[in-house]
Amino acid sequence: QVQLVESGGGLVQAAGSLRLSCAASGRTFSFSRYAMGWFRQAPGKEREFVTAITRSGSSTYYADSVKGRFTISRDNAKNTVYLQMNSLKPEDTAVYYCAAALNFVRDMRRWDFWGQGTQVTVSS
Repeated sequence: QVQLVESGGGLVQAAGSLRLSCAASGRTFSFSRYAMGWFRQAPGKEREFVTAITRSGSSTYYADSVKGRFTISRDNAKNTVYLQMNSLKPEDTAVYYCAAALNFVRDMRRWDFWGQGTQVTVSS
């Protein structure tokens, strides 16, 4: 069984920063074989793609709304993916989900494993 556990969410003022982590585990789960991504869902809205990183970390992808403010990274030795969020805005308020896929696609329906999510709230 694969587990993705997010941490690091919380309440922050606008223009502040947060760093999310997602730790992956599972007896048969080989972290370095999966692209990793972050998605978010705001109240009353659909879940949307935020960012993703390829298996080796050589390529990253970002939604236009977070480009230049968010940075995704991974540590394959620690089975962990990170999301550094800077210059946060109230519209970044959402539940942030970590996900894993054998190959990167923006279509969330094709991602294989999901975490339970962590709440990020940005106050104005």
